[in-house]
Amino acid sequence: MLRKLSLALLLSVSIPSFAQEWRKDLPEAKVAGSGEFTWWGLSIYSARLWHAGSNFDTTQDFALEITYNKSISRTRFVDASIDEMKRIMGTKLTPGLEQQWRAYMEKSFVDVKPGDQLIGVKLRGKGCRFYSRDRLISEIADEDFAQAFFAIWLDPRSRDQELRSRILGMKK
Repeated sequence: MLRKLSLALLLSVSIPSFAQEWRKDLPEAKVAGSGEFTWWGLSIYSARLWHAGSNFDTTQDFALEITYNKSISRTRFVDASIDEMKRIMGTKLTPGLEQQWRAYMEKSFVDVKPGDQLIGVKLRGKGCRFYSRDRLISEIADEDFAQAFFAIWLDPRSRDQELRSRILGMKK
């Protein structure tokens, strides 16, 4: 018995728990689908959508886990996100709202390198949370921002329809 306990303790100390902090928000979540985003043949990141239940619905709680294959600066990530939100929302993204959302993302995102993970968790009635592989980075209590941000990947007007289909589990 003591030997089993010692082995369990050794394993829990020596093997890091990756991306588990966010799981507290969605303990029942399972992978709906996954896909890879490429640009001119280069793999930029892979994405996995997590949710509980049998049918995915953007109004419910879910997580989007992104594992980077390329280094991307926080500035580039924020700028690209704003560009996509503008493209999808059009004039609904006012200059004041853009400035506010840019500030949210600047505090939530970090420079990433290959192997880094960022996980965005959308929580109904609360907004969203952003995690690194092992810790909470920020919490944003703005449901409109959460909806607009995740629309980059999940909205029918998403730029990469192939990736959208894959992460929604519609295509293997």
